[in-house]
Order: sequence, then C-alpha cells, then structure tokens
Amino acid sequence: MDALRRVRPTQPLGTLSPARRRAVLDGAFAVPARREAIITDARVLLIDDVLTTGATADACARVLLAAGAGGVDVLAAARVPDSHPDA
Repeated sequence: MDALRRVRPTQPLGTLSPARRRAVLDGAFAVPARREAIITDARVLLIDDVLTTGATADACARVLLAAGAGGVDVLAAARVPDSHPDA
C-alpha cells in the first residue's frame, strides 16, 4: 500500500553519520491525505532491505505515528553492525 511517500529528494546517506542521516531525512516523508483514514489506529509494518543506523525507519515511523498509526514495527532483511563513532 502506498501509505508513505518520499516528498523530497535526499542525498545518499552511505557516508553520513547517524546524526547527519537523521537531519537529512527530517521532513522527507509524508502520509498522503487520502491514506490518513486507513493509517489511523492501524498497526503498521515497515519493511527495510538493510537497516544501517535506523534513521530511515525512524523517520518513516515518526511520520506514521504523527498521522495516527497505533504502532509501527520494523522488519529488516539484514542489519549492518554499528561501526560509526557517532552511532
């Protein structure tokens, strides 16, 4: 379902610190107005291919919760071990 949209482009995150990733992603996602009714009180499952710092999943979850989701869970196919000094 298209309940979450990227509303502005962002730079590649690969070389950024966790804090910088969060800053870059701030305001990058939104729930389309036509989907708010189905998000309200729903438990949402976000699926990520690779979870690095969690900044993208966090940004998406915050937007979904702000739109009224009852909860957000994240399922990742792979997790990159913490290796950045700011992690």
